[in-house]
Amino acid sequence: MRESYGLAVPPLSLHLVFTGNPGTGKTTVARLLGRVYRALGVLKSGRVIEVDRGGLVAGYIGQTAIKTAEVIQKSLDGVLFIDEAYALVRPDTPNDLGPEAIETLLKAMEDNRDRLVVIVAGYLEPMKKFIEANPGLQSRFNKYIGFTDYTPEELVLIFNRLAAQNSYVLTKDAQEQMRNTVKRERIEAGDKSANARLVRNIFEAAVQHQANRIAQIPSPTKTDLQTIVAGDLANIDVHG
Repeated sequence: MRESYGLAVPPLSLHLVFTGNPGTGKTTVARLLGRVYRALGVLKSGRVIEVDRGGLVAGYIGQTAIKTAEVIQKSLDGVLFIDEAYALVRPDTPNDLGPEAIETLLKAMEDNRDRLVVIVAGYLEPMKKFIEANPGLQSRFNKYIGFTDYTPEELVLIFNRLAAQNSYVLTKDAQEQMRNTVKRERIEAGDKSANARLVRNIFEAAVQHQANRIAQIPSPTKTDLQTIVAGDLANIDVHG
């Protein structure tokens, strides 16, 4: 509306810090935000370029700035998503090249305020230390979104959705076995739970067990191929 009246529209910082454990949806939400920003006209393409330290830092002084600049160029008019961004700061490593990548990134963020959105992600405490390690990061990243761990009930819903998306049906006994397995694995994982990734690992293990069982049936029916029974979910130990 301001544009329609010939008024200036100051560029607002849309850079974000995502904090949370693995498997809580940080990457997925970053991809969705790219689509949202494109739909709103904030970004032209809305594509999301996903990298970690290895995608920005090279092996020699001078090369890191070039490597980071190349990634930034690909990200223009879209979102640059940096996972485990705190790995760019290694205070105990002399002559580490991570700061070179950070300085290159900060300059690009300033020079391309209307063409680039940067999202950095990782565990909560390491991300706080990462942002506090550089005044430039503190001034550019002032919006935080926390991704909480899924509850056991939510993990069960995720499992059922995976099953439905892949044309599997669980028997009543299998549902109960699945709930017990998911809850047990979640408790065993504790603070290191991989959340949705944990569920995917359990699902894939169940599918493998089911396939091995079906392979012993001379002429399996379509129903056989779709059905997961309690035995397919027995003895699954993702952390074992």
